[in-house]
Amino acid sequence: MCTILRSLHTIAPVFKPRLADIRRSHTTISKMANIQDPSSYLANARIASEIFQLRPDYRALLMVVTNIPSGPSDSASEAFLSSAEASAKEALAKTPVNDIAHVAQWKEAYKAFGAKPKKTMNSLEALLRRVDAGLPRVNRLTDIYNGISTKHQIPLGGEDLDKYQGSPFLIRAKGDEKFDTKSGGEVVIEHPSPGEAVWCDDGGVTCRRWNWRQCSRTALSDGTSNVLFILDALEAIDDAKLNAAADELSQELQKLSADVKVERRLLTS
Repeated sequence: MCTILRSLHTIAPVFKPRLADIRRSHTTISKMANIQDPSSYLANARIASEIFQLRPDYRALLMVVTNIPSGPSDSASEAFLSSAEASAKEALAKTPVNDIAHVAQWKEAYKAFGAKPKKTMNSLEALLRRVDAGLPRVNRLTDIYNGISTKHQIPLGGEDLDKYQGSPFLIRAKGDEKFDTKSGGEVVIEHPSPGEAVWCDDGGVTCRRWNWRQCSRTALSDGTSNVLFILDALEAIDDAKLNAAADELSQELQKLSADVKVERRLLTS
């Protein structure tokens, strides 16, 4: 009998998947769900109540855009970004950066969770301060959303959905969350300050200090074709202006291909 059992065991060994394989499979399924059912994906996005305690006027417009033809900066993105730079220069000639209402409100929001806005500027202010010297040309997608950000005076970030793990959520950090960035060309792990406003996915922090710096893991590249965009608004930007920015972003991306699909959701208190 023992001989028979040993023989059977040899023929049909019990398969025990490794933990790493289980995690990899879960991540793959999660990424596919991001793209295949954008509506459900966005429905699971959330903003913690403590964020609204900092800024009751805060709203986030989330957009899932799929089937975007990937590619580097091109003549079309160059023309769009150059036009946005010209529009921003015209606005800045009338109103200095510090006096732009939305910039000023984001400075106050940063102070509310302990950040120093002079040291770590919100993404909108950082872009506006680079307009005179010229905005960076990164890749087609980044150039387009940077143009939208400066033209409409709204902080705006883009995340590669194929690298994103689960739905996004905005919280105040405990301080032990992982944030991967690059230093000297090498990936390094940092941690947010306790109380810092951070966007996250199931893999860690994707953007520190609300809209200051995005992680390297989910950064857009020349090959990105599915994107999560996050548009941040405070009182100075009402819902009509916020939706106008989202409309123009959608229109610019849909010019690239008839296959581009857009799904969006506005998160409020």
